[in-house]
Amino acid sequence: MQAMLASAARAPESLALYVHLPWCVRKCPYCDFNSHRAPGALPVADYVRALAADLDHDLATWPELALRPVTSVFFGGGTPSLFPPSAIADILAHAGRRLALSGDAEITLEANPGTTEHGRFEGYRQAGVNRISLGVQSFDDRLLRRLGRIHGAAEARAAAGSVAAAGFDRCNLDLMYALPGQDLAGALADLDAALALAPGHVSHYQLTLEPNTAFAAQPPPGLPDDDLAAAMMEACQARLADAGYGHYETSAYALPGQACRHNLNYWRYGDFLGIGAGAHGKLTVAGQVRRRWKLRHPRAFMDAAGGAAAVGGDQALAAADLPFDFLLNALRLAEGVPAGLFEARTGLPLAAIAPALDRARQRGLLADDPDRLVATGLGQRFLNDLLTLFLPASRR
Repeated sequence: MQAMLASAARAPESLALYVHLPWCVRKCPYCDFNSHRAPGALPVADYVRALAADLDHDLATWPELALRPVTSVFFGGGTPSLFPPSAIADILAHAGRRLALSGDAEITLEANPGTTEHGRFEGYRQAGVNRISLGVQSFDDRLLRRLGRIHGAAEARAAAGSVAAAGFDRCNLDLMYALPGQDLAGALADLDAALALAPGHVSHYQLTLEPNTAFAAQPPPGLPDDDLAAAMMEACQARLADAGYGHYETSAYALPGQACRHNLNYWRYGDFLGIGAGAHGKLTVAGQVRRRWKLRHPRAFMDAAGGAAAVGGDQALAAADLPFDFLLNALRLAEGVPAGLFEARTGLPLAAIAPALDRARQRGLLADDPDRLVATGLGQRFLNDLLTLFLPASRR
């Protein structure tokens, strides 16, 4: 019965494309992304060809994807701004030939303020990029050095100015808090420095010590304790609200109309193709929700791109795993999602999770609203506890 329900999952109409560019000038000690120190000369042309071959192979596997409108493209990394505008233009041109790329698609490029050159943002704009995400992290040079960043505050401000001068009206600033040696005043000063640049969007997230990172192996001294980190979060949330930024997702704040469409597609359990080294995708094909990912190492990926050997894994999700997978994304949104989206995305009736919904509401973790699935303030604070209620019994 569960297998039959899972097979009934209906494909979302739109599609997103994630493009992974895996190289950085230097690996930051807190970073657990699939990023690699750049060689002396980046193999730009070879990697662009590999991306094209990777996309072609995915579409040969599922040709029906070529008919679905692509509403967003996201160049993530790594440090995508190490790639010249001409390479970004070539990638987008190939995607436009092979996919139904919407004329108003949001196209985001992540950039490091330490790897941007004068005039390059104009080139990205001409290539088709219409949203920039700057990885600033802090405006305190002392803290930036502790984080292993290659830029300083002056470069961050200059990069933000260059983005505006190039005509981008959609810009995100990434900012971290609870940094080693940071106090509450410092966290607020960082945020005020970011707001002074008038970005449309701010990603504001706590430094965490992720497994298999340099910071996890050797934690930096002076990390704020949990109480101070919570005080920083609450004070910064209030400052952002006062400035008109809506808190629409766990770590995302936006002015009206500036929410990241690509990330909203993730949180609403939409479909996305992932191309490039280590890229992940989530697709609904032939009525089945699947997750597919590519080989992580850039050289191994480039050598295998265009064939099945470049696929690191391809998993069809069992019906029992779909509720957790769906809610892991949907409950990050402050407004949650319509209750009907659960069936539309998973093919399962809402009744399949009714007992877990009842338990979550009884504990005050989920709003008592039959038309929406939305975490309460308590549920957002203890999101892991809320999500555990929707795990299969064998995984709790």
